[in-house]
Amino acid sequence: MADGGRTERYGFESFDCAPALRLEAHERVAALQFESLNRRLDKIEALMERLEKRLWLTVYGVVGVILAQAFQPLLQNMP
Repeated sequence: MADGGRTERYGFESFDCAPALRLEAHERVAALQFESLNRRLDKIEALMERLEKRLWLTVYGVVGVILAQAFQPLLQNMP
């Protein structure tokens, strides 16, 4: 039987008690915090991947310059 939008459970009228509402609110807040934390961690991971790509590009650039300087005298001495 429904009265005023409420349904009966186990022979009793349903009601909301303050501790249950506080617990539900706390669970929702905790879920939102975890979602926010996961989004931030995903952003940090993406930034770290981009930084790693830049680092490797820099390393390859430095190695290329060193190799070019090493081979330059050899190329100048060849007739």
